[in-house]
Amino acid sequence: MRESFPLYLGVFGVMALSNAIVPVLPAFAAGPALQGSIYSAYFLGAFLTVLPAGLLSDRAGRIPVIRAGLAVTVASGLLILSLRDPFLVLAARGVEGIGAGLFVASAMSWMNSRADHERVSGNFMASLNLGLVIGLLGSGLIAGALGSERAGILTFTLLSVLPAVLVLLVSEDSTGSLGTGGMPARDPGVLWLYLSAVILVGSTGAVTALYPSYTGGNPPDLGVVIATMNLATMVAVILASRLHLPPVRTIQAGALVLAGAVLLVPFSPAGFALVGALLGFIMIAQLAFLAGTGLPQGEAMGSYNAASYAGMTLLPSLAGITAERVGFLPAFLVIAALALSMVAIFGRHAGGLPAGTPGSERG
Repeated sequence: MRESFPLYLGVFGVMALSNAIVPVLPAFAAGPALQGSIYSAYFLGAFLTVLPAGLLSDRAGRIPVIRAGLAVTVASGLLILSLRDPFLVLAARGVEGIGAGLFVASAMSWMNSRADHERVSGNFMASLNLGLVIGLLGSGLIAGALGSERAGILTFTLLSVLPAVLVLLVSEDSTGSLGTGGMPARDPGVLWLYLSAVILVGSTGAVTALYPSYTGGNPPDLGVVIATMNLATMVAVILASRLHLPPVRTIQAGALVLAGAVLLVPFSPAGFALVGALLGFIMIAQLAFLAGTGLPQGEAMGSYNAASYAGMTLLPSLAGITAERVGFLPAFLVIAALALSMVAIFGRHAGGLPAGTPGSERG
């Protein structure tokens, strides 16, 4: 716990800072197009960085990459605070995404290489989701209380300094490292696992993107409803990481119920909490699967995060195009159908591993 705590605090700070700009975007740029670009630049930077960061952590060591990620995060926060030109802020958001990509891929590699990876990963993912919620809600509250749109960003930038210092005390693979035996790196089950990340993680981004236009609700109410998804994920990852559920069957069952939860969202805001809870169980199962593959975990976590970011990019776009052309309900139906396809596809290609094979149904 002592060595893991800086990583929990680090991912909290990184995610809180990433969302802190959302409530105050009008203060940084005029017009929805440029505001949207500033928001998206972070995800582009992270998407381009996670796989190289994972590979680098396998070769140069995870801790140096973790430290670099946190240092870049702090520097990007200071840049965003000091810049007034919206195009420079856009570039700084890209740098912030690079810092997040460096940190997340290498930190998840460090954790997924430990014998207690499920528990540690559960705590990490809970901290990640808590950071997203606190950054989104806290930045607006701090800005209003202090009368400055940049006060929330300053707060979460300063908060990120603490883990950047504490991580200097973390050692490389200090305890409980996993062995490297397992499936070959090109085993098809691993590739289908990455596809499940594209579809199942991406489906949560799709329903989030569809919901505001579908309901026409006011922003504060929408923010609270959508935040329930992150809160439910936070609780679910802690629970799932303690239950040691069989990975393949958990992913299949999660995909099946997730399809129903996606269809519930247009009829009840409770669907968001259910989607978030299911995502928590699915992600812990996906990480457990990858921990047992025998792959270098930097490569595995870099690829997993790249697949997740790809899903968060592609599925919201697909859902938006579908909604515009044939309506919102068909768009929700398409996303549900994609989630449902993972039940058969992933079970067929990954569920047939021999008993006792890492990543198979060993409980």
